[in-house]
Amino acid sequence: MSNCFQNRIPMALLALAFLVTVGLAGCRVNVDKNSNGDEKHVRIDTPFGGIHVNTDQTTAADIGLPIYPGATAVNDDGNNQSADVHMGFGQWQLRVRAAHYFSTDNRDKLQSFYLKALHRYGDVLTCQGNQPVGSPAKTAQGLTCQSNGNSGSGGQGIARVDTSEHALVLKAGSPHHQHVVTLDNQKSGRTGTNFGLVVLDLPGSNDAD
Repeated sequence: MSNCFQNRIPMALLALAFLVTVGLAGCRVNVDKNSNGDEKHVRIDTPFGGIHVNTDQTTAADIGLPIYPGATAVNDDGNNQSADVHMGFGQWQLRVRAAHYFSTDNRDKLQSFYLKALHRYGDVLTCQGNQPVGSPAKTAQGLTCQSNGNSGSGGQGIARVDTSEHALVLKAGSPHHQHVVTLDNQKSGRTGTNFGLVVLDLPGSNDAD
């Protein structure tokens, strides 16, 4: 969708497609498309669990964060403005909700706004390139700048928050439940800031594979 996170769900979808190919009994696949033929809702259910993907329906309110005043939803290069991805297989549960916006204000103003907004979830980290900027370097719940959307027990790399050298990332929560705001200066010549709002619910290290 946007640069606020790199979505690796297609690999998981291919894995489930393989299970269907080899004859997994009771597997159901449902795909809804919009008027342009783009997939908007994908639902795969098996006796062991499933994957549900919705695009362009997630709002900042669903993520638990406010929209910066005057910001508008972004659809870059045909990518989705937002996504809600839920994978569940028994005790192993993963959910990623994200939305992408643009503001004509500079990044400093958005940073100040979202630092305050994120404080409702506890300590707030400011990260750049996986490194803390200032303090704290770790939340009371154990989240660090290196806790980069990698879930334990088989979920590693499914959802990875963008921590490029250009993006400033604000994070609050724990390694397994994170609220994240990514702030990136506009690069196309238009003055302003691209930003992403993300909430990650990741499997714990003791969850079943």
